[in-house]
Parts: sequence; structure tokens; C-alpha cells
Amino acid sequence: MQTIRFTPYILRGYDWIFLKIQPRDMKNKQADNITMSGCGLYSLATRGAKDVIDMAIPRVIAAVESMNLDQPQKNFVLSDTGCADGGTSLELMRSVIARVQQLAPGIHTTIIYVDQPANDFNALVNIVHGNTQFKTWLDEFENVYPLVSATSFYLQCVPATCLDLGFSATAMHWLSRKPGNISDHVHMVGASGEEYKSFARQARQDWQTLLQCRARELKPGGKMVLVNFCRDQAGRYLGNTGGVNMFDTFNHIWQEFLHSGRISEPEYQNMTLPQYYRTAAEFAEPLTDPNNSCHQAGLRLDSMETGVVPCPFAQQFKMDGDAVKFADGLIPTIRSWNQSIFAAGLDQRRPPAERAQIMEDYYRAYYRRVLDNPTGHGMDYVHAYMTISRA
Repeated sequence: MQTIRFTPYILRGYDWIFLKIQPRDMKNKQADNITMSGCGLYSLATRGAKDVIDMAIPRVIAAVESMNLDQPQKNFVLSDTGCADGGTSLELMRSVIARVQQLAPGIHTTIIYVDQPANDFNALVNIVHGNTQFKTWLDEFENVYPLVSATSFYLQCVPATCLDLGFSATAMHWLSRKPGNISDHVHMVGASGEEYKSFARQARQDWQTLLQCRARELKPGGKMVLVNFCRDQAGRYLGNTGGVNMFDTFNHIWQEFLHSGRISEPEYQNMTLPQYYRTAAEFAEPLTDPNNSCHQAGLRLDSMETGVVPCPFAQQFKMDGDAVKFADGLIPTIRSWNQSIFAAGLDQRRPPAERAQIMEDYYRAYYRRVLDNPTGHGMDYVHAYMTISRA
């Protein structure tokens, strides 16, 4: 397994704006609180997540090219599982559709977008159908049909042996349940002892469940490319690649709020994020152990590599030294994926306006840290890129 380092495009200008929907040319389970920002804001904010997916395109195309699509086949079915609003994967889908149609002219392609019921499917539909500022692929090809499945990826999302190709990026680190709170941190990367072990056990069980569901969905000979947050061989993970540790910053600010009396001890405990960043060995184990039920279901690990995609906002700051622009880009990105969990940790007996103000003050505190001392801040993405086959 090799380690690669990606260099994404440099972001030139960033506007934190609301999604503009316009007419087309006239031609409490814990999981219930896990939602990405809606109204298309997730894709507008998470430029780095798009970089991660774009870097996976050659791997996905290689998977397509290994499928012998020159043989007679009327339909090709692929999924984007954990799709959020679909904006970050538009270029990948465009590339896959183009290659499939090159290999099998006239073939019909179905794309199934999958996410949990609380996802903003209105934004997804408008983005895919070209009713936003995102450039869709839908008008570029014939015989392509987008569908939606509002189903957790901890369940089987499509009929058995339906998929030729499965894809998922930056999603499967979310656990099906939080196994407990971490007493002195907000994330498993800061946990130790039995608290860490409880997250590791839950993550192992969840990875088994995820893979077993995907095994049922894939056709024999089908492929999937999974791109997941990881802890790499050097111990790096999201927001911790040599500078200021992002998760420690989350924790420090909440501890400041706790010690000042702004939040209570139970509220601080409830801030624990239901996530786990697996190692390469943890990803590989169910796919390489002949005694594992996932291996026995036919899943095989074709290849895996880890990669670091630098934070685009930190990269831009290195070029222009504009700390305000840096903070204006980084904080909405951070907020887009953790606000729902942190907000749910606050005592629901507090008035809504009070809870909202606490959240505003929390992100403002992070913003001020970046503005006052920007060097070292950022959110580099550390992922494991896997190609998996169903034998």
C-alpha cells in the first residue's frame, strides 16, 4: 500500500452565499442529528471535499474499465452513497457517464443518489437538474436517469445484485450510534482507555454492517470505490497533519465555555462526535480475512492507498496572506458538518435563541483564533482510497 500526496487546484476567491435556485432555461437517535448543511451550502462550503472526490476519478474510471462493458449490456447502474446535496460529485459522475458510454454506446445509465432521510434532497434534486449555479451533467448525455434513495447506508439501499458500481466519499466515518461520551474530549482521536475501545468496537461492527449491505447490492463482478477518512501510517488525520490540531481546538473552545459557565458539564459531554477514523488495517481486515463474513460474501480488496488533500483555504492563505479570507472560508467548512451534532448536545430546555447564540459564539471564537494567529490552522483531508470487488 503506497501513500500519495495530492495537490489540488488553488481556490481563487470564495463567496459564502446561499444557493440560488432559479427556473431552468425555457428550453433522536444519534443519527437523526447528523445532517450536512442544507440548501446547497454543504457543497458551496466544502471545496476540499470536492477535491477529494476529483482525486478519486482515475480510480473510479479504472474500475469501470475493468468491467468488460464492451459485452452486451443494456443498463449500467451506479450509486453515490452518502451523497449530501450531490454538488461535490458532479464532475465524477460526468466522467463516469462519459466513459461508460464510450465503452458501451447506447447503454442506459441509472445513478442512484443515497443518503439518510434527513438529507436535503430538495437541494440535491435542484443541483442535479441544473436549477442552481452548479454545472450539472444531466443535459450533456442521453439515456441517463438520476434516482434518489432516502435510506441510511447501514441498511441495504437498493435491490440485491442491482449495482454495477458503488461509490461513497467522506461519509462512512459516521457511526450508526454513539457508544458513549468521551470524558475529556469531543472526538475519538482524543480518547484513551476504555472510552477509545468502545468507539473502536462500534466502528468495527459498523464497518462489517456497511460492507455486508454493499455486498448484497453489488452484482457479481461489480466494483465499488470507497473514499473514507482515515488515520494514515504517519498518524495524520483530518485537521491534524502537522499544524494546529483541529479537534483539539474544538475541544479547547468547548472547555472554555464549560469553565466559564456558558455550558454545563452534561452539555460538554454530549458534544462527543459519533465518528471514528479507521486505520488501513481496520479497513482491510473484513476484506482479507477468509473467515470474515464480508470476505465469504465475495468482497475482495483490490487496492488501497492513503492520500492527503491540502485544505484549499490554507493553501490560498499561503499565497495571499489574507487571514480574513482564510477564516471566512475555513469556518463555514467546519461548521457545515459538525454544527448539527454540537447544537443537539445543548440542553433542549434552553430557549432556541439562546442555543443559537451559543453556537454563533462558538464558531466566532474559532474564527477569532484563526484570524489572530492563522499559521498552522486548516483542515487537510486524510483519506483511504479503496477499490473493492464482489467476486
